[in-house]
Amino acid sequence: MRIITRLADLREETVRLRHHGTLALVPTMGALHEGHLTLVREARAAAASVVVSIFVNPRQFGPNEDLDAYPRQLERDAQALQGEGVTVLWAPEPGEVYPPGYATNISVAGVSSGLCGGDRPGHFDGVATVVCKLFNQVRPDMAFFGEKDWQQLAVIRRMARDLDLTFPPVEAIHGVAIVREADGLAMSSRNAYLSPVQRTAAAALPRAMREAISALQSGSPAAEALAGMRSRLAAAGFDPVDYAELRDGESLQEVERPGPATRLFVAARIGTTRLIDNMAVGARQ
Repeated sequence: MRIITRLADLREETVRLRHHGTLALVPTMGALHEGHLTLVREARAAAASVVVSIFVNPRQFGPNEDLDAYPRQLERDAQALQGEGVTVLWAPEPGEVYPPGYATNISVAGVSSGLCGGDRPGHFDGVATVVCKLFNQVRPDMAFFGEKDWQQLAVIRRMARDLDLTFPPVEAIHGVAIVREADGLAMSSRNAYLSPVQRTAAAALPRAMREAISALQSGSPAAEALAGMRSRLAAAGFDPVDYAELRDGESLQEVERPGPATRLFVAARIGTTRLIDNMAVGARQ
């Protein structure tokens, strides 16, 4: 595996790799866990070469968010990626991605509204901007993202469609199912922030979501099922619950009653850690 930190070197290497077959990109912010490595394995199975990016993107963090505290462990991450057979680790410094005088921002309307877009103003502008830059830097044939950040995936697909991106084409932007811990908690780099007591309590999040989905499938009104879930989360120590909503899985429009494509979206804080999750409502989890 080659570790590259300069854009000129990356472009030279990706030109060479394309002569040997298809190229996949897995964008990450590092602090890799099994969820990330699952994306890498999907990419390895689909493409001749895999580029994994590790870049803690400052433009997607708000002024009071955890940019400085976000876990950084490049050496450990590089070892894990080496073991997975990754071809290139793209690990630029911020100045390489946003050089002096940088002044461009990408904003995606519609699917970025509400949910995390409502709680974190400007977050998805930062996501869309950096992912577009990564697509242009690597020019992959395909890209892989985790479905835990479902709204992020929708924003990226909308951006690719609207900007007529061909590296990768929108149909080659793949979502990969959420990888969960044994107790059901979705894997996340931010889980490392949790104390042992908080980590035990955090298992209430997926459990409360499954209970709400079971209630919905049994015919309970959405407002009643969501209120019950909020109460269970509060009892487990989550404060506040930033949102708990039913939305269409493709358009991300809020819905009042579940349909075949409906998903349950939740964001809640335990201590200082904000956890997000989503589940399909149409099928039992």
